[in-house]
Amino acid sequence: MRSALATLRSHVELSLAGRIVAPFGYRDRKSVETVSSGIPEIDALAGGLPRGALTEIYGPACSGRTTVLLSTLAARTAQAEVCALVDARDSFDPRSAEAAGVELQQLLWVRCRGLDQSLRAADLLIQGGGFGFIALDLSDIAPETVRHVPLNAWFRFRRAVEDTSTVLLLLEQESNAKTCASLVLQMKRKAARWSATPKGAANERPAEISRDPFFPHACLLEGADVQAEMIHTRMQSINMPRAGKGPVSITAGFSGSAAAGGAADFGSNSDTAQSFSAQSIWSYLHAMPVEAKLK
Repeated sequence: MRSALATLRSHVELSLAGRIVAPFGYRDRKSVETVSSGIPEIDALAGGLPRGALTEIYGPACSGRTTVLLSTLAARTAQAEVCALVDARDSFDPRSAEAAGVELQQLLWVRCRGLDQSLRAADLLIQGGGFGFIALDLSDIAPETVRHVPLNAWFRFRRAVEDTSTVLLLLEQESNAKTCASLVLQMKRKAARWSATPKGAANERPAEISRDPFFPHACLLEGADVQAEMIHTRMQSINMPRAGKGPVSITAGFSGSAAAGGAADFGSNSDTAQSFSAQSIWSYLHAMPVEAKLK
């Protein structure tokens, strides 16, 4: 039996010679280089985003996925890295991204029309190389559709970025890459913050209400408190140590203004969850000059 296994292994190695080096070698690296996501809570939770690996972030709508994407793009483009965004549903807003600090000159925006086109575009970008950060945004694709993506597609992406300096980020509503990803974060929506107290609410104090001058009869969503939980990790950061046990509440400010209302999840004793504040697109647009809003 042992000799048969040795013969089979030798046959596989000879068949893959010249294409794959050491196909039976252990490739699950323990320590990797990571980069900052631009959000201190995410960095404290996971040690940053690993290079040469696939990172999966999933969660429902308004759970902070776009905040993480824009913050990471701002952090990477600020370091003069060339980034790429594969937008599956053409939902990316360059104006709010610019207001959040993203250098658009350093960003390649690939506007796609569906899942298949997005996967092909991401494959071409990964195989071509030269990008420090590649994001595949499938957030607006129906979860039922993404579930039909075969697991070997995610495995192909994982193997393609190994031994490179590329940070590959996958954004979805549900987790699909699973163990093919080196880091999996789940986003959860918590309390929302509005620009004004709704009319008729209890304990309303008119002096504290600040309605938007363009929409005097509406309450605009300014932001929300969201929570990130680390579901799976198989890599240890070599340059960003993990935080201590217990959830920590740190209010994060984006685009130069501090967000309010950060909250910790005091009902949890796990060290795999962090809470932080997320802004809405309205908050980013309010930070832009009036001339830019009118264009």
